[in-house]
Amino acid sequence: MATIEKFKQSTKARQMRYFSEEFKKQKVREIEKNLCRFNDVCKEYEVSRTAVYRWIYKYSSMRKKGEKQVVESESDTKKILALRERVKELERIIGQKQLLIDFQEKVIEVAEQEYKVDIKKKFGGKPSSGTGITVDSIG
Repeated sequence: MATIEKFKQSTKARQMRYFSEEFKKQKVREIEKNLCRFNDVCKEYEVSRTAVYRWIYKYSSMRKKGEKQVVESESDTKKILALRERVKELERIIGQKQLLIDFQEKVIEVAEQEYKVDIKKKFGGKPSSGTGITVDSIG
């Protein structure tokens, strides 16, 4: 079980870590090129968001060009592409299910013609009492 002393030790050790300038530049380039996400860097290396923002401010090539960079958790274009792929997959599944339904309906139709039995249940009709006599046949 974690104790306060262990927690204090782990935060001290974390505060004393040092990342090289080249490492910081590399991570900033990866974020700029959308090779990794901002949040992933924070989680993977246990670095605060503020520290990563400082890295971006200091090492960003876009900042030096006078361009602003919007740091997103995931690129909008990547999200849109992923959602489009999901829609295609769902449409494919719906198409398969519709084919199955059409096939089953055709089998029922052929069976009704072959055996001269009404297999499909009539919607909106009154349920039978179990004797085979319905309200419609009495009247």
